[in-house]
Amino acid sequence: MDRLVLTIFHTCLVMVLHCCCLQASPCPPVPTPNNITEFSCSSLSLSDFPSGFPKETRIISVEFTNISSIDVDALQGLPNLQELHLSNNKLRTLPSGLFRSLPELHTLDLTGNFLEDLPVEIFEKATGLRQLALTGNRLSTLRPSWFQPLRHLEFLDLSNNQLEDVPQSCFNKLENLTSLQLSQNSLRTLSPQMLDGILHLEKLDLEGNQLQSIENNTFQAVPHVKFIFLQNNSLTNIPAGLFKPLDHLELLDVSSNQLTTWDPQFSTKVTTLSLDLSRNPWACDCHILSLLNELKHPSISLYSKQETLCATPKSFQGQLLTSVDVTKFSSCSILKLLPQSEKGSHPPVPGGPN
Repeated sequence: MDRLVLTIFHTCLVMVLHCCCLQASPCPPVPTPNNITEFSCSSLSLSDFPSGFPKETRIISVEFTNISSIDVDALQGLPNLQELHLSNNKLRTLPSGLFRSLPELHTLDLTGNFLEDLPVEIFEKATGLRQLALTGNRLSTLRPSWFQPLRHLEFLDLSNNQLEDVPQSCFNKLENLTSLQLSQNSLRTLSPQMLDGILHLEKLDLEGNQLQSIENNTFQAVPHVKFIFLQNNSLTNIPAGLFKPLDHLELLDVSSNQLTTWDPQFSTKVTTLSLDLSRNPWACDCHILSLLNELKHPSISLYSKQETLCATPKSFQGQLLTSVDVTKFSSCSILKLLPQSEKGSHPPVPGGPN
């Protein structure tokens, strides 16, 4: 999938989570016709969560207000509620039983509040949730108990928080999760335990963290992943063959890291792969040969070629990675590193080891 198409897809999904229905009625106590089931209120003058919603209410959007708390019984008597949008308020905490007795609730948006923590059992009764957005809060710790009941969850956004770690097997009950957003946090490492249990994951976004390492076999737990975003981290090394278990990989972004060399070894079942290697300090010596050979594969499309440059040695500094003349390498024998099919096309390099 083209990056632009993917971006549009993600934008549309976020809009679905954050939008207010155009036909929604103002929040109570404004009189409304009996057939209105969608309500939207957005006013900085609002400091208390509104009440008086009819039993038939399906969608409530209370966004961009000064509400800092919600009473535990605020949503009771609304058995048909399907979507609750509470973005861009000033919520600092939520009562433990807020989401009880809401059997139809499938979308919950808590984006852009001041949440530092949540009660251990906050989602215990919200077992029907399919979309959950907690982006733009102040969460520094994740509690596995939040996610244990959410077996139907498909979309989880935890981006723009203060997370430094993900507890082991935190998401292991999210068997239907397809999209996990963890961008713009402070994560330092990525391990198999972090992805344990989310077998059907398709998109993993870790952009803008502080990732310094990724453990071997990390992606064996998520064989269906299609889109991986690792840009703007501090990676100096990616284990050889890390992505080889991913037969369905379509887009991989490792731009803006500290990578100097890499042996990618993608699955032979990958038919189309968009790859971004730009803004890394690539060392254009014999160790880059495996990467250059992989880039020749017709299934791979390289993004940002003009920003994918050699940083060292000095003789190649600033040169496009894809235009490097490997016959000029002097630090190794090309014949030992090139695929067997190419070993007759280049002479041994003078000065290389025997």
